[in-house]
Amino acid sequence: GLSICYDLRFPELFRAMGEVDIIIVPSAFTDTTGKAHWETLVRARAIENQAFVIGVNRAGSDPSFRYLGRSAVIDPWGNTLLELDDAEAFASTEIRLEDAVEWRAKFPALRDRRSDEPQAIMG
Repeated sequence: GLSICYDLRFPELFRAMGEVDIIIVPSAFTDTTGKAHWETLVRARAIENQAFVIGVNRAGSDPSFRYLGRSAVIDPWGNTLLELDDAEAFASTEIRLEDAVEWRAKFPALRDRRSDEPQAIMG
């Protein structure tokens, strides 16, 4: 799956992707919004979608903003497999896509979800 930056704030977009094993999210979260929300949102999207999430966040600054950096790879359980600091960098890590498939088989939360759930909750 693929989304961008601000999309992290809309979990329904990620659910609409269906059952995917990996989601890539290139972003430009600033120091302000990033410190408050980046890690939480990337981790939440991985856990609730039972998928690996690669959050690639801009580092450094331009005349208007300082960017958080902190690119990360989160597994379907919410564990951080890789996290960079606030500097420009390149890194790699190994991902076993089978882990996402196995996790969804052991804990079938996506399958148990009701398609009318938002209406049921809202009344």
